[in-house]
Amino acid sequence: MVGRQSQAGSTAPQGKLSPVVPVILSGGAGSRLWPVSRKSFPKQFWALLGTSTLLQDTVLRGQTEGMTAPVVVCNGEHRFIIAEQLRDVAVQNARIILEPVGRNSAPAIAAAAFVVAEQDPDAVLWVMAADAAIEDVPKLHAALDLAVVAARAGYVVTFGMTPTRPETGYGYIEQGAAMSDVPGVYKVSRFVEKPDRHTAEAFLGQGGYLWNSGMFVVRAATFLSEIKRYEPDLYACVEEAVQKRQTDMDFERLDVESFSRAPDISVDYAVAERTDMAAVVPGSFGWSDVGSWDALWDLDKKDAQGNVAHGNVLLEDVSQSYVRTDGMLVAALGVDNLVIVATQDAVLVSCKDRAQDVKTLVQKLKNSKKPEAEMHRLTYRPWGHYEALTEGHRFQVKKIVVRPGQKLSLQKHYHRAEHWVVVEGTALVTRGDEQTLVRENESIYLPLGSLHRLENPGRIPVTLIEVQSGPYLGEDDIVRFEDIYSRTE
Repeated sequence: MVGRQSQAGSTAPQGKLSPVVPVILSGGAGSRLWPVSRKSFPKQFWALLGTSTLLQDTVLRGQTEGMTAPVVVCNGEHRFIIAEQLRDVAVQNARIILEPVGRNSAPAIAAAAFVVAEQDPDAVLWVMAADAAIEDVPKLHAALDLAVVAARAGYVVTFGMTPTRPETGYGYIEQGAAMSDVPGVYKVSRFVEKPDRHTAEAFLGQGGYLWNSGMFVVRAATFLSEIKRYEPDLYACVEEAVQKRQTDMDFERLDVESFSRAPDISVDYAVAERTDMAAVVPGSFGWSDVGSWDALWDLDKKDAQGNVAHGNVLLEDVSQSYVRTDGMLVAALGVDNLVIVATQDAVLVSCKDRAQDVKTLVQKLKNSKKPEAEMHRLTYRPWGHYEALTEGHRFQVKKIVVRPGQKLSLQKHYHRAEHWVVVEGTALVTRGDEQTLVRENESIYLPLGSLHRLENPGRIPVTLIEVQSGPYLGEDDIVRFEDIYSRTE
């Protein structure tokens, strides 16, 4: 694979190539895939096209000869989710860089480039989003081999997908002349913003235009040089944020103040559209940004009537539709070209050709301050997860699942008391100065203000029902005294 490519443009010693480093950007909320994808648990963490998540699929594409362990750039709220999902697919030694605030793709890639360049400035970054789908991975790797050669020669390389339809949801690349020094790679004539329907149809008819995949292949030193050239303020802020970063367990936290000063700008605007070293590798390996429900329908396996169905679904006289449910039965009768998606707390019904507009609904939910806009009833924590079951005046009921060997923080509440009923496993409960084993079908009461902690000392998950009562039941009514996950929020 990439380790066998020529070393054109590399400053590495003869016979020794610098490695290729997968850099995975895990940001954004994927609002067009609401109600499944939300800020608290966005689309890259869901298994939307198989048994593994989009993040896991992305990481595993980089587990080939000549590549290092990945660098993942994400926000701090998702750090434990990412670490767990990497462990689940046996990916080790990944570097997880935490952004204190979202600043778009250019600062994120710059942070990864600075971190990688500390060890090897000639290392080639393979930058990709965590939430894209690829149908033909061998073809992707063949295109990557070409891109790596061009990157080692000093180019900023992207992948251009051969368009199959007049897509208005993607940006385009106008393919330029073939590069004589790197066969199979072309100069970029220009980048084009997402077009309207008429323009997209013209591009398709004219030829020579490619979908912009958003993947980049570039030497760490080259990217930093171009950032310094075109966005010197961004360069300075991110360099300082990396220099002042702190280690937090297995994570690397960028400095808050420095990174917050970095301009909010995409890599396209910061570098790709301005550099005179932009190159493109054309490809047709079934790439999709999985940006909407109609895109998922297009990618997924369909029945004889053209339907995609996931979960507890009953269809009668339905065609060309996407129907998904996380639990409750969804029955559809006599409809066509619909998207129907049901979660535990929300249902989406849309014409399939309006799927790109779901984000407008999400914005209305945000404007109305509806929690369903960004939060799931199922909330993930480093020790497991909890699910809100029901709530009313002065009470709330949750299901809590704690993984083997994990523990909640030592904490207390000023406004609520709690009653825990264990329904599976055995819990070790700290209450004040005492510790008690609470087994299946047993319970324990935690008075308001009592210092307490829940641990799972066993080999199977502990599942319990928590009944909260009090005048205020918000998650911010937690005072932590000790936490093995170093959380302060």
